[in-house]
Amino acid sequence: MKLKAKQLLKTIYGYDNFRKGQGAIINSVLSKKDTLGVMSTGGGKSICYQIPALLYPHLTLVISPLISLMKDQVDSLKYLGVHAGFLNSTLSKDEYVRLIHGIKSKKIKLLYIAPERLMNEKFISFIKSIPISLIAVDEAHCISQWGHDFRKSYLEIPDFLKKIEQRPQLLALTATATAKVREDIIEKLGLHTPKIHVDGFDRDNITFKVEKNVVPEAFIVEYLKRNEKKSGIIYAATRKEVDSLYSYLQLKGFNVGKYHAGLEEAERSIFQDEFLKDNIKIMIATNAFGMGIDKSNVRYVIHRNIPKDLESYYQEAGRAGRDGAPSEAILLFLEEDVSTQEFLIEQNEDSTKDLKIKKMKKLDQMIDYAYLESCYREYILKYFGDKRIKNYCGNCGNCKNFKDVKSFTLEGQKIFSCIGRTKESIGISTLTNILMGKVDTKVERKEYFKLSTFGIMSNYDRNWLEEFIYYLISEGYLQQSAGSFPTLKLTPKAFDVLKNIKAIFRKVNESVTFDYFEDPLFETLNTLRKDISEKENVPPYIIFSDLTLMEMAEKKPKNRWEMLKIRGIGNQKFKNYGNLFLKTINELSPQDLEILHVENIIDEKYLGERQLEDLKVSLNLDITTEQLKEVLIKTLFTN
Repeated sequence: MKLKAKQLLKTIYGYDNFRKGQGAIINSVLSKKDTLGVMSTGGGKSICYQIPALLYPHLTLVISPLISLMKDQVDSLKYLGVHAGFLNSTLSKDEYVRLIHGIKSKKIKLLYIAPERLMNEKFISFIKSIPISLIAVDEAHCISQWGHDFRKSYLEIPDFLKKIEQRPQLLALTATATAKVREDIIEKLGLHTPKIHVDGFDRDNITFKVEKNVVPEAFIVEYLKRNEKKSGIIYAATRKEVDSLYSYLQLKGFNVGKYHAGLEEAERSIFQDEFLKDNIKIMIATNAFGMGIDKSNVRYVIHRNIPKDLESYYQEAGRAGRDGAPSEAILLFLEEDVSTQEFLIEQNEDSTKDLKIKKMKKLDQMIDYAYLESCYREYILKYFGDKRIKNYCGNCGNCKNFKDVKSFTLEGQKIFSCIGRTKESIGISTLTNILMGKVDTKVERKEYFKLSTFGIMSNYDRNWLEEFIYYLISEGYLQQSAGSFPTLKLTPKAFDVLKNIKAIFRKVNESVTFDYFEDPLFETLNTLRKDISEKENVPPYIIFSDLTLMEMAEKKPKNRWEMLKIRGIGNQKFKNYGNLFLKTINELSPQDLEILHVENIIDEKYLGERQLEDLKVSLNLDITTEQLKEVLIKTLFTN
């Protein structure tokens, strides 16, 4: 069954391997054990119950806190070719009837419900007659008063299990649970000798920063101007603060939305829907917005005010970069904002005196974070019991200011010299191959192996070398030409380095990521994704994530087989959109499209991998399965 799980991961979701946390949790679930999984936001928790649901014989019930999350998950699964449903008050009578029929017929094996539904006698009466293999409790920290976002309806789960007269396997999932909250989850859900998996909490694609004593509105306006193509969330502590910032940014000409509990439900829904569809790039909100929001292409989260505790901060900051692409989390800290949080804690009538004291202590820890002079990431991870990072992460505001600097002038000169000797006619991949002494088709055809710079950096790590070239681009030593196949050009700064007029200095462990939002091909693919999403009336990230588009723009796949190697592209996604994106990337001719058509017929109707393998053996062919497939395609096309 575990082998089948990995096959489903590739064919449906388009990934070769489970992430570390996913693999451990799914193995535990498929071993029929009650399981508590703690994974950071964006770690891919939903796959931990979706894949078992596809393998188990009976229904999987997912208890989820928000209607918007349910719809988002079900829409995403539909585009992967998976039947799922949600049950809430938004369904029409006809939709409800179809859903019930789908559950009874086992066409729908994955059902999302809100915790409040567990108290509905009509639902209890219906679900008692349906065999359940697994109940997944998402955002499980909501059952604990010691966690953030405590929700009383989660306490109904144990009673619900008694009423349905079944005891299915339980899976509890959360992103930011301390040891105390984990104990609470196990006790209150009544997990039976559970397997507990706490994944590393690190979100290494997020750069954490704190800006102290800046003018918030001025900082935000300047930041938004620099990142106008990107989607982001700005959190504020109060409704009044949200309304004020919303009005201010509208006056400044930004297309913004807002979200807080004081708005009418219809207005909140419109703003949220427009944000998910990328029609609004910026959402200003209180902490009422976001729990369970699955929008994967949020590139930054800014906190206008200090949050009440590190759990809340990390959960909210973690809504940036859920797709794994580079993102930022920025806290704007002013001392006067502390009193707002203190007031909110004191005015909470549901809190006992003891609980208020504990909440004040958590606020103090949040203030310590704001004043920190060492690594922000290390502080956060230690808070959650993860001690793998020591003193320096290389990718937070404080670490980037450390003075561990080294000269990389010689490396720069080698790179600039190689670009010059090729007459500025190569891209990053070819440049890297020449420097490392790797002969590919282009290097051989152009005879670049005869250059004096061929193999001059063969002792360097390829990933480091490519990242260093991106650094030289970001610092203005190199420019990329426009078009689908950009070439590298030397700038006056590069010539100054070659002449030893200027030197290149850099922090030893600094990590710089190329901004794909400035890449013409990425922009073209992004526009295509948006056009498709508007026609199909779904958020763009459901079509493909930003990270998938970034890989497409970088690797420029030429056919189906290369496209399926891109993370996030499985068989169904390729069937739906693959040829459209291939045509855009490669400006395919009608002949190329005909070959792709034949390719799809071979793969989907006639010869799958198993049949090809059998054919290869029967003919005693000493070639790979992929080579055999290419021969068949060419033969069919020629005939």
